[in-house]
Amino acid sequence: MTDLSSPAPHPDSILIIDFGSQVTQLIARRVREAGVYSEIAPFNSAEEAFLRMKPKGVILSGGPASVTEDGSPRAPQVVFDSGLPILAICYGQQTLCTQLGGVVEGGHAAEFGRADVEIHKSSPLFEGFWQVGQKYPVWMSHGDRVTVAPEGFEVIGTSPNAPFAICVNEARRYYTTMFHPEVVHTPDGAKLLSNFVHKICGLAGDWTMAEFRSTKIAEIRAQVGTGRVICGLSGGVDSSVAAILIHEAVGDQLTCVFVDHGLLRLNEREQVETLFRDHYNIPLIHADESGRFMGALAGVTDPETKRKTIGKLFIDVFEEKAKSVGGAKFLAQGTLYPDVIESVSFDGGPSVTIKSHHNVGGLPERMDLKLVEPLRDLFKDEVRALGRELGLNEAFVGRHPFPGPGLAIRIPGEITQEKADILRQADAIYLEELRGNGLYDVIWQAFAVLLPVKTVGVMGDHRTYDHVCALRAVTSTDGMTADFFPFDMAFLGRVATRIVNEVKGINRVVYDITSKPPGTIEWE
Repeated sequence: MTDLSSPAPHPDSILIIDFGSQVTQLIARRVREAGVYSEIAPFNSAEEAFLRMKPKGVILSGGPASVTEDGSPRAPQVVFDSGLPILAICYGQQTLCTQLGGVVEGGHAAEFGRADVEIHKSSPLFEGFWQVGQKYPVWMSHGDRVTVAPEGFEVIGTSPNAPFAICVNEARRYYTTMFHPEVVHTPDGAKLLSNFVHKICGLAGDWTMAEFRSTKIAEIRAQVGTGRVICGLSGGVDSSVAAILIHEAVGDQLTCVFVDHGLLRLNEREQVETLFRDHYNIPLIHADESGRFMGALAGVTDPETKRKTIGKLFIDVFEEKAKSVGGAKFLAQGTLYPDVIESVSFDGGPSVTIKSHHNVGGLPERMDLKLVEPLRDLFKDEVRALGRELGLNEAFVGRHPFPGPGLAIRIPGEITQEKADILRQADAIYLEELRGNGLYDVIWQAFAVLLPVKTVGVMGDHRTYDHVCALRAVTSTDGMTADFFPFDMAFLGRVATRIVNEVKGINRVVYDITSKPPGTIEWE
């Protein structure tokens, strides 16, 4: 797995210390939306990150633990010794207060969900949008609460069950909130975080994709030198942007390897080859290994076995093709910042794995390649912005996420060539209708699934016994939670009619209206 050892690309940065909150990534996103670079580090490696980054401010995240328990997470002392501004959120507030001599207790009324905070005194933290004497909606999620503030702190905001909802020490520039400003349920939360990084930390907010592009190009050139780089290209947004950025940095020292496992979307191979060979003139090795993959998957029904089979084969094929690139010393992959964060646990040290577009399998030591991961500091929407900065075709920049195993996780049960061909056609019709009706870009992810059931139907004068196709479309603002897209019935009717009429092997279409996390949504 990857670690957090890359240098900060901007001298004016914010360090976010993670105590395990499921929404810590949102803090980083809000800070970056304010034009300031930020990084997340787990609390147990935060001191190393602090010394490396030399940030201009620190944010302490929320978390599931209780500071009243022995061994619960703490912020490193170096943060308090630094004299830097601190914003402490929820659990962050509690550990800051505990570490500075305050008291936190459990057993009081909890707050989970919407609450109203009343402002009692003005502060640069909410200057310009919250007024003294007024109440404002925020999002709470806490059981414990501060009962005695550290010396030098004062309460400037309260809610019915959080008497220390906003507690600050203006002299030391320490600001604490019991609520979560990073979530959309706190309407003014982004403004609060913006005030912290701009008004309190004094940062300019000049972190842009243009600056990131030039900085990364210089870093890639310094890392690679005259060495050759191979890149596993899937045709998705991440690997495409990484490849184009690296090619801009080192030119023909880069060779891309595109492995066709037979589970791609309709015409995907042709689209990738056209873009990279014809438009960008990037050296590309096309490995058509569809027969090999489909043969290995024959008779396999267990979902985890399918994923591991695809992951292992991908690495084997990639290694074989990479050997044809004489003297390759570097392996490039489209690792994103969420991948970096999720790969670093509190309890274990980092280890290296290949993304492989399947998120499974390990990078064999025998490959003896050094990783080049130019996107590891970015979130998905930032990668899209970088793609536009690089001039990447909008059709690629705006593509929906397509997990590495491809159609494999959209065919529950055994995978066959017939099923893959049927699903490919149905999926293409669905996406074509989304684009034709102006819906593709407002949906985070949409795809078709070939369910492991068949139904009896009547088409004209004939009885059929064919597959059922399920359609899925989700909306998401941050990629962490998702809800189904509310299509009108007329649209669904048109799509279903086209699929049943045009795709031999499907006689029924259903729409999934469950709310699930997006990303690599599996159906097995």
